[in-house]
Formats: sequence, structure tokens, C-alpha cells
Amino acid sequence: MNPMNRREAVRESLLDEQEGADALMVKPAGAYLDIIRDIREASRLPVAAYQVSGEYAMIKFGAQAGAIDEDRVVRETLGSIKRAGADLIFTYFAMDLALAGI
Repeated sequence: MNPMNRREAVRESLLDEQEGADALMVKPAGAYLDIIRDIREASRLPVAAYQVSGEYAMIKFGAQAGAIDEDRVVRETLGSIKRAGADLIFTYFAMDLALAGI
């Protein structure tokens, strides 16, 4: 799929829905917030978003370098994915969030 073509992403997702998909997945989540929103508006199926390992690594390395506050950035990035329309978020931060009671 052409990553620059929003209409193709929506069209492919709707084809998946017609073929019996139970949910629609967007990955990487952070770079495709607009696609998450477009699919959310076009479909009634649950929209899942996958915050991939590269997104996780960028946050971890930025925090280790002292450039960012990891907790704030994790909450902000996951919040933006949710705000874009994701019903489910798959993230490598899940265990950290669960242990923190979030």
C-alpha cells in the first residue's frame, strides 16, 4: 500500500471489512494518526493501532538521553492515538502502564 495515499488505506480497510474482518489494524500508529481517524469515520468496526517497536525505541532512547520525560511522552503519544479514534492500542509500554495502575 502506498503510505502517502490516504484514500487507498481507507479503501483497503473497507475491503477487509467486507471480507469479514473483526477489527481493522493501523501500524505504525504514531505516523498514521490521520489514517486512524479516516478509518474510524468510515467504519463501525473496532480500530486497533499498533505503536511499533521503533516508536517505543525512540521514546526510550530520548528518555535515556535526558531529552524527554518518558512518562509524559508515553501518555501523550498513547493519548493522541486514542484521540485519533483507536479502540484498541497495542504498545510495548502496556506492562509499564499496567504496573502503574493506568
